[in-house]
Amino acid sequence: VLGYSAASAFPALLICWLGPKVRAMSENAFSTSDFGRQRYGRVMQLSVAAVSVFYMFIFIVAELTSISNIYALLVADFSTKYGIGITISLGAFTVFYTTLAGLPASIVTDRFQGIIMALLVLILTIAVSAFPENKVTREEFALASNWTGDGIMAAVTLFIAIACAELFNQGTWQRVWAAESTTALRNGFLLGSLFVFLLMMFFGIMAMLAYANDPLAYDTFEKFAFLAFFDLLEPLGNGWHIVVLILVTALAASSIDSLQNGLSSIFSSDIINLGLDAKLISRILLVAANIPAVWLATDKYDVISLFLVADLVCATSVFPLFLGLQTEDKFGGLLTAPTEAGAFAGCVAGVITVLINGIVNDAEGGVFDYFWLRNGDICALCGSKTMVSFIITPIISCVATYFFSFIDVKVRGDRARQPIFIIAFDEKDRDGGFDKGEEDDGVSAEDVDAEVAEEVDVEGKLDDAPDVVA
Repeated sequence: VLGYSAASAFPALLICWLGPKVRAMSENAFSTSDFGRQRYGRVMQLSVAAVSVFYMFIFIVAELTSISNIYALLVADFSTKYGIGITISLGAFTVFYTTLAGLPASIVTDRFQGIIMALLVLILTIAVSAFPENKVTREEFALASNWTGDGIMAAVTLFIAIACAELFNQGTWQRVWAAESTTALRNGFLLGSLFVFLLMMFFGIMAMLAYANDPLAYDTFEKFAFLAFFDLLEPLGNGWHIVVLILVTALAASSIDSLQNGLSSIFSSDIINLGLDAKLISRILLVAANIPAVWLATDKYDVISLFLVADLVCATSVFPLFLGLQTEDKFGGLLTAPTEAGAFAGCVAGVITVLINGIVNDAEGGVFDYFWLRNGDICALCGSKTMVSFIITPIISCVATYFFSFIDVKVRGDRARQPIFIIAFDEKDRDGGFDKGEEDDGVSAEDVDAEVAEEVDVEGKLDDAPDVVA
């Protein structure tokens, strides 16, 4: 629980450091795929877009799966038809208001998240304190709160997995560009990190109480660990169940609309540059993405397993993308500023690393199935095989990025520092370039730390943008 709470809060701290640097190096950007295009070129843009779309799509599937499971538990209707109805209703509703109002609507719903969380904490505290069915002895709680080797390995895995994945969450990056200043950005994400940690600790302890109350049911999968919070609410009357359903539905909608906005932002810059109807195309893309998400959610995949697949995919590409913040060679040219070919080769090396892990660990069903991380441990997160996979995948992709960039520059010279290919309207994004020794509009990533309060112009993306809400 401690590891999961800290790991969940960690990405916001990373954004405090990376966010201002990425924003300073990106002109008229809507997502990190735009950063990848402006820093590297089209190949990396498409690579980053593919990873981001995959992660956010899986995130939507997981959210829809979770909310349908919650309704099924509290309403006691586990039929497929009922689950489909819930997922379609929530998916359609969020698509409707997201396509009408966009990012401002998502930021408004974010503001209500805190209120909703406070109400859920209050209701859960009442449920635990007032009903004898939820009370446990000191010995029973000790059984659920042991320090174990599997728990420590799971914590290491979570830190790496969640950090890699959240750096491809374009819903988060939209708030980076929407922040009115670097100071506001950092203050917002720092505060958000603190609240995430505290809330995850609270809900984790509640889940431990639920497990301590009936460990056999969880060990035999009669009850599901990811729904433990709602098992504590069962003694409450139906009226309270309805209130909780309304609150968790609003909470899920707030998360899903951020993801939907993030999806629509990935190609927004190109759509605008092409003179197309951005709102219409965004609606089409959102509907196209949500239809298969709703369908997959009805299959009720294990939520943790879904996230781990997406996290491992993100781990293959996180270093190749953000090493782009280095625009000058270091150590006499030994640490070459990454080139587009080198960064893309780093992404490929990350995927190959996962596949080799699958071969070494004799993956069930073939090497590509290893992305599901079925390692035979007591939980999807547990075990040394999963932990090692998450450690070495980003490391190998990082080393490969530098190695192939070094080779690329030696072979192709200064041409290596340019995009692999350029289309007509790309030129204006690369005025000033990112060649060695050059800076974009006179602003380098290194300058940002020395100018914390400097305001970065985001005019044209969000009129009267409010402070960032993390």
